[in-house]
Amino acid sequence: MRIRSLGTRFAIPCVAVGLILTGCSSDGGDFTPGSATIGSTNDINPRDVADLREGGNLRLVLSSFPETFNYLHVDGASDSTSEVISPVLPSPFSSDAAGELSIDHDYFTDIQLTGTDPQQVTYTINPKAVWSDGTPITWEDFAAQAAALSGRDPAYLVAFTSGFERVEKVERGVDDRQVVVTFNQPYAEWQGQFSPLYPKATTETPEAFNDRDRNGLAVSAGPFQVSGIDRGQNRITLNRNPSWWGDTPKLDTITLSVLDSTAWLPAIQNNELDIAYMSGIENVTGAKQAAGVVLRRTPEPSWSHITFNGAPGSLLEDPKVRIAISKAIDRQGIVNASQNGVVDDPKPLNNHIFMQGQKGYQDNSAPIAFDPDGAAAMLDDLGWKLNGDVREKDGRRLELRNVMYQQDGWVQTAQIVQQNLAQIGVKMSIETVPGSGLFKNVIDPGNFELAQFTWGGSVLPLSALPQIYAYDPNNLQSNKARIGSPELNALIDRTVSELDPDKARELANECDQVIFAEGYSIPLQQASGTYAVRENLANYGAFGLASPDYTKVGFLR
Repeated sequence: MRIRSLGTRFAIPCVAVGLILTGCSSDGGDFTPGSATIGSTNDINPRDVADLREGGNLRLVLSSFPETFNYLHVDGASDSTSEVISPVLPSPFSSDAAGELSIDHDYFTDIQLTGTDPQQVTYTINPKAVWSDGTPITWEDFAAQAAALSGRDPAYLVAFTSGFERVEKVERGVDDRQVVVTFNQPYAEWQGQFSPLYPKATTETPEAFNDRDRNGLAVSAGPFQVSGIDRGQNRITLNRNPSWWGDTPKLDTITLSVLDSTAWLPAIQNNELDIAYMSGIENVTGAKQAAGVVLRRTPEPSWSHITFNGAPGSLLEDPKVRIAISKAIDRQGIVNASQNGVVDDPKPLNNHIFMQGQKGYQDNSAPIAFDPDGAAAMLDDLGWKLNGDVREKDGRRLELRNVMYQQDGWVQTAQIVQQNLAQIGVKMSIETVPGSGLFKNVIDPGNFELAQFTWGGSVLPLSALPQIYAYDPNNLQSNKARIGSPELNALIDRTVSELDPDKARELANECDQVIFAEGYSIPLQQASGTYAVRENLANYGAFGLASPDYTKVGFLR
């Protein structure tokens, strides 16, 4: 289940959301299809906290158990980790339904861009803000995290550098509660930094960064804290943080349980979960018919895709081969099969950076336009000749392994891809992997030719460029494809250095054109954001671009 509170965080790989397979039935009952285009509203059953009862347990679902509770670590930047840490760690900004950012005053009294030459940002920490062990949050926490994410010490196994490679220094301001961050290069999306913030003890050494929060979260600073981790039951429990200085949460606890996606609808029907993402018209209809359940929906910035492995020496190292394979895949057919009955006008996503509905979105997908005859001709010209049903070159057969989360929706999409590729002499096998271990054991080590998963995006979309599409073989960050070039790196650098938003969006689309031309990945569709939710749950649901306020989440009286 994708975290619905990305706010200003960076792109995260998700395994079990965004794919909405309809199966064989088109009978949606009285469910009305809607748009998948991001807008400026959401559906969370907003209520005054006076209408909520005291206490209660919010029951959420995870697609996998976190590999680590350090979201900044390469093993931790996942939807499951993000779901757990959202109520327990600080972030500088929160987002509304339109994607507009505002300072989170629980943590900061003020945040200002105080200089542009050089760029400088000043954070003034709320004097009440403390870690759950009672120690104050200070500038030293910021300095340690900035150093860890700078990329200067490869012993820190970071998932992203978040612009900290551009930070010259982090200094104490007027006192320990003020932080002055000075850049040596401009960074456009500086609002996404320190989101989330970890204590200095987690980030001050590589050993602590890599291992301190491997099996639990030692210290936190939110309205909730981690109170129980039961790996036998695949369950994580959060309770109220007694050191919390803000508004008292209405909920007593939050329980997060790891369940296979096939169990989400039955858990909703049996009143074992309070909210779950619904994939497919059958699931949507089943949830709508469940007692005490409503459907809440807001399109959200997460999107499914197929990523290539283009590592040196790999079968798909040649970008022309990747483009040929891309042109053989009927993306419109996949999206029709996936979203018919749930989305009123299903369309493929045609951009790697911006979602439909976000300012800056444009169609850059011409290099991978569906053309199976052209794809076959390209492979012929590249020396991949048919030998029976499968193409060969230099003794290698064009046989591809496609890996994905163990979910029916992903498999059905893969079967369409399999049929498309067979028509041009490319053999593809389908390999499913449980959510736990999919990235750490398969995708991150590069043990695939194709990989299907979902990226959960952000109101700060440019941050995906250096995180995912820049290429440094010694520091991959989230570049699962191992694809890139010095030229693209330079263009990405120009883009994230541009402080004029309109110019930055123009440059981002230039980047996207290069990303399509190099055959990095095949965007499929963006998520409709359809959730089954307990009808008495308030201030929680389909958030879209917004951040939840966990102090206001609860159940109606």
